[in-house]
Order: sequence, then structure tokens, then C-alpha cells
Amino acid sequence: MVVIGLGRFGSSLARELVTHGSEVLAIDSVPRLVQHYSHEFTHVAVADTTDQDALEQLGVPDFPHVVVGIGGELEASILTTSLLVDFGIPHIWAKATSRQHARILERIGAHHVVLPEHDMGERIAHLVTGRMLDYIEFDEDYAMVRTTAPRAAIGMTLTESGLRQHFNVTVVAIKRRGGEFTYATPDTMVIDGDQLIVAGSIACVESFADLV
Repeated sequence: MVVIGLGRFGSSLARELVTHGSEVLAIDSVPRLVQHYSHEFTHVAVADTTDQDALEQLGVPDFPHVVVGIGGELEASILTTSLLVDFGIPHIWAKATSRQHARILERIGAHHVVLPEHDMGERIAHLVTGRMLDYIEFDEDYAMVRTTAPRAAIGMTLTESGLRQHFNVTVVAIKRRGGEFTYATPDTMVIDGDQLIVAGSIACVESFADLV
């Protein structure tokens, strides 16, 4: 795995990958950052990642997974990603700092584009309302939420409550107080204090969370 850019996003990602046993080649154009992480990551290098020769000398084209964590320098992010696409790397992840930046990265061929600040902002915005215990958005109009079981469903099975029919959401898992999450089935009984993992369109899961 190659991680390009050792800012907060790139360094955190590289650290997590190493923790999980991955071999990581970490690259940045700033010598100070590379020196800082030289004792933490096995393979670190100072390089201008907009330079094709520099990437080839480091063997980057031979890696199947590369993450571009360059955020502040738009041109460097785009040029680096473009070179990786030209190399034919199978899995390119790229960090974007705006929707426009994300669209550009997608158009030039990045396979996965993430907007960490934007995504975290959306998640926190849903959580601070107090209606949801957790919120994860998977697509432009699909999300999963963790919320407390609504009063209208307590004392009934999921089939009897008709949550799917009435709210167009799917209860994926359920957790009892002091217990662990288990897969939900049509015969799962909902009791007071249960937590539910619910999936569906953003509008539907938000409406469902409002029931609490």
C-alpha cells in the first residue's frame, strides 16, 4: 500500500494500516514530515509525486493500492492522481477538499474519492440533533442510522409493527440493553430500550429517527 501525503489524513491512515499489519510506503514532498514519521513507518520517502520518474523510481506503479492524501495543493493532488491512473493502478483512493475537487478526481479516473471533512460534518450534524446515536451515509441517498426503538414498535415483532411498510426502512440489527447487536428477523420482538440499526433513503431514516 502507498500513502501519498503525510498530513493529518494521510498520516492517520498510514498509522492505521500499519496497525492492521499492512506494509506501507509513505511519501511526502516535505522532508520535515518524512523525517518525523521515519521511525513510525517502515518505508518513507521524500519525493515530488507529480514527477513520473520519481514515482517509478520508488516502485509505485507496482503497488495495487495507492491513497492520495494531498489536500491543500489542488494541482499536486490532480497531477499525482492522473499519473497513478496512467500507471494503471487498480485501486486509487483520493482525498478531496471540495465537491468540485471530488468531481475532477473522479473524471480523471480515481476509483474512490473521499471528502473526510465534509462527510464528518454531515455525520456530526445528524448526531447533534439528539435523534440519532450514529449515522453513516453510504451514497447520495442511502444511509444507516443507530437509534432508539420507537414507542409505536415496542411489544411487537418487526412484522407486526409494519415499520418497513409504513416508513420504507429496513431494520438490519437490534441490540438489547447490556447486550450486543444481533441480526434482525421478521420475528424479532422489539422491547423498550432496544437500539436499532436502520437502513434506507436519507429522508426515510431521518423520518424514522424523528419517531423516538
